[in-house]
Amino acid sequence: MADRVSWLQIEPGWNVVAADGATIGTVTQVAGDQESDIFDGLAVTTTGDPQARYVPGEVVGAIFVGQVTLTIVDTATLEPFEAAPPETIFRPDREKPSLTTRLSRWLGGNR
Repeated sequence: MADRVSWLQIEPGWNVVAADGATIGTVTQVAGDQESDIFDGLAVTTTGDPQARYVPGEVVGAIFVGQVTLTIVDTATLEPFEAAPPETIFRPDREKPSLTTRLSRWLGGNR
């Protein structure tokens, strides 16, 4: 049997298998914070349902390359997946002057 892998390695297209061994669909998106190593869950497109479903991280069991196994059998209760709103990142329009420039201005009386 293959070795288990981290949630950080899950890729779209991997098979998602219920606890009884039945393939229920494929991964379409992984939700989590990679920098903090916090796994939230998966968006899974199930067979016969065009709407992606949300699989919370609590029901994800073993993860192998190409396959994510769940700890549940009944996937009918999975909620529709809703992507998180885009994150706002503040980026100033102009760059801060160099330290030399700022010190020259300060020493020259242009505070």
